[in-house]
Amino acid sequence: MTQKAVLVLEDGTRFEGRAYGAEGRTLGEAVFATGMTGYQETLTDPSYAGQIVVMTAPHIGNTGVNDEDPESSRIWVAGFVVRDASRVVSNFRAQGTLDDQLADDGIVGIRGVDTRAITRRLRDVGSMRAGVFSGGDAALDPEEQLRLVRDQDGMAGRNLSGEVSTKVRYDLPAEGERIGRVAVLDLGVKTSTLRYLAQRGFDVTVLPQSATAEELRAIAPDALFYSNGPGDPAASDAQVELLQGALREGLPFFGICFGNQLLGRALGFGTYKLPFGHRGINQPVWDKTTGTVEITSQNHGFAVDAPVDGVLDSPAGFGRVEVSHFSLNDNVVEGLRALDIPAFSVQYHPEAAAGPHDSNHLFDRFRELVIARASNQESK
Repeated sequence: MTQKAVLVLEDGTRFEGRAYGAEGRTLGEAVFATGMTGYQETLTDPSYAGQIVVMTAPHIGNTGVNDEDPESSRIWVAGFVVRDASRVVSNFRAQGTLDDQLADDGIVGIRGVDTRAITRRLRDVGSMRAGVFSGGDAALDPEEQLRLVRDQDGMAGRNLSGEVSTKVRYDLPAEGERIGRVAVLDLGVKTSTLRYLAQRGFDVTVLPQSATAEELRAIAPDALFYSNGPGDPAASDAQVELLQGALREGLPFFGICFGNQLLGRALGFGTYKLPFGHRGINQPVWDKTTGTVEITSQNHGFAVDAPVDGVLDSPAGFGRVEVSHFSLNDNVVEGLRALDIPAFSVQYHPEAAAGPHDSNHLFDRFRELVIARASNQESK
């Protein structure tokens, strides 16, 4: 039988189970994800860095793991919490077990706990600092475990993009008809995002999150893209300043998730921390541009602070702005569209691995924006 394990929340709530993956201790922010599929994509999403992810779907691991589905080169979650870990793997694409992958990557997890009760607690109280203790660490005094949990930093004020971003520039060639070069600021970018950009005819140049305005100009991009990523957008002043410079120069911009929050800041709006965030692949969003509801993939704990209705004046001087999308669950801002400059963003993940794909058309919208700007410049 595997070793005992315990999940400890900062309010003192404890859930006892069994070790899953690596044994030891891990600390992070406890959050819940509501997707019933795509656990491998969730684990390898850099946006989950620093977080202990509680899966609300009860049965995890039945399809194993493979080398095709990861969204990055490693597992990024700080810890993993499941109710029923599959004892067998049953999928023709499987190349290994999730338990072994977690252990190989040093991810401390826990299984055999009531994830419904944990989720209800997080919904009532909000995301909390937490820790998973297994093996020898499960035998630590409960007061010591709680002290370790409470002594860690919270997510507010943390800049995590430097931990997940590429350290060096790299390039991907366009597929099909080339329309230009897009510079991607890697704040925790996912593999499928880069693939979709290349499929739209972009030569893709991926830059570290520390890229400067001079480095951006040196590659002479036709457009700029800000990726998803972890952490508090209020702690990313350098990336906001870089974006404001690019917007003043008229560079077309598309941002997703963390990139949406940074566009909001660049336009002069504030951001704030949500109680428990939006995480999963079943989040309903109203697209005001098309008048349709889209089911979206989301993973964010912060949001842009702006009125949902009406046309707004950018406090930073970029003209008119409107909220283009909002959540049908809680009216949180889910997208921004600048009306006087070529820039827009969404809070969710339109690449949506492992689905849904309702919002994949936004990559086409970005392509059309870049083509339209190039055509306008040629006609002048």
